[in-house]
Amino acid sequence: MKTKLTLRLNEDLIKYAKEYSAKTGKPVSKIVADLFTMIKNEKFNKEYRITPGVKSLKGILSNKKIDESDYKKHLEEKYL
Repeated sequence: MKTKLTLRLNEDLIKYAKEYSAKTGKPVSKIVADLFTMIKNEKFNKEYRITPGVKSLKGILSNKKIDESDYKKHLEEKYL
């Protein structure tokens, strides 16, 4: 089902959108729809890749009993 959507944009953006529309032969509404589709697909289907460095640290503290006071102590020893 198609529904009407009103967008309020800067005049320059509208100008560029119309120019792009003329170059590509796509209506502005199709360009906007394509953008929204890309955003939707990115949001729901994006898999975050964990870098090897972060992967090596994952779970390293799971069996340790540490809390915020340990971190504060570390900072005091390092900077004071």
